[in-house]
Amino acid sequence: MMKQVFFEIIENSPLRADVMRLRLRGDCSAIERAGQFVNIKVEGQFLRRPLSVCDVDVDVLTVCYQIKGHGTEKLAAMQSGTLDLLTGLGNGFDKSLAGDRPLLIGGGMGFTPMYILAKELISMGKKPTVILGFNTKSEVIYEHEFKALGADVTVCTADGSYGEKGFVTDVMEGLDYSHFYTCGPEAMFKAICDLSKTSGQCSFEARMGCGFGACMGCSCETLYGTKRICKDGPVLMKEEIIWPT
Repeated sequence: MMKQVFFEIIENSPLRADVMRLRLRGDCSAIERAGQFVNIKVEGQFLRRPLSVCDVDVDVLTVCYQIKGHGTEKLAAMQSGTLDLLTGLGNGFDKSLAGDRPLLIGGGMGFTPMYILAKELISMGKKPTVILGFNTKSEVIYEHEFKALGADVTVCTADGSYGEKGFVTDVMEGLDYSHFYTCGPEAMFKAICDLSKTSGQCSFEARMGCGFGACMGCSCETLYGTKRICKDGPVLMKEEIIWPT
């Protein structure tokens, strides 16, 4: 259920030089599942900025975002005031498929929806294992927040400067899990899907126009026909994804 809501800025602070955590107070009732996203209107920008939901606590919404262009630069400069959001966008993750030992994999900024998913799965009595993958030590983020939830967390870096050396698939290979959930770059998704022993769900990122399925700008082909990442996704099942050849 999409809803337009004006949120009050509580906090907009850096987690690292290029990543911000934005906490907002407002009506969060349209956000029903981990994996959904919000679309934020930034003054002077034609298109809204789609950002994954990191956490929801009653009337407080948390999103984390990387400063990558004019829109996010303007957003990062805002320390007070209100923001116009479209909330409750996207399909979100299906937690009913998790099983007893779900595996959550976040690559880079893909940690964001994994956090609220881990929180929800733990509240259901599940015991998630979390893998967070980064290129190097200076990029590592949110490790302690996941551990504070009670999740079993492994951090890996491609250059071996922190945690396990290698890619998320190197850590994943030796694990026993019932279902996987992942968010991050598509190349990582393909490697995970090729290696995985179970079914799983991938949360895709895409350039979006409207964010709610009207413009068809983020359409992709699946085994079940054309889907819109913003409305029919961003979460797709492993079995329906058609990988480029």
